[in-house]
Amino acid sequence: QVQLVESGGGLVQFGGSLRLSCAASGSIFSIYAMGWYRQAPGKQRELVAAITSGLNTNYADSVKGRFTISRDNAKNTVYLQINSLKPEDTAVYYCFAVRLYKDYVLGNNYYWGQGTQVTVSS
Repeated sequence: QVQLVESGGGLVQFGGSLRLSCAASGSIFSIYAMGWYRQAPGKQRELVAAITSGLNTNYADSVKGRFTISRDNAKNTVYLQINSLKPEDTAVYYCFAVRLYKDYVLGNNYYWGQGTQVTVSS
């Protein structure tokens, strides 16, 4: 099992910045990818950003240029730097971790954090 604990959410004004953190613990060996999904009220959960063990990154088109994902393997922590926040970024942000490349691609066997709320005021 992998436990994920997120922090860093909050209320921020339009154009502001936040940094989300997600610390992994437990059976953390061989984690292939970590990252963030978000879910806004009434919408499906969507991938925001992901980073692999080889530090390859993937971003949703809507956040490219504004969000930056990074990973500290020594601390088993992934970060999401969010800049130029917009009201449409308001959502619960969920950290995820997945062990295998095939599971990452297929969306299987993900571990999830409890979520952290990001609210952007206009």
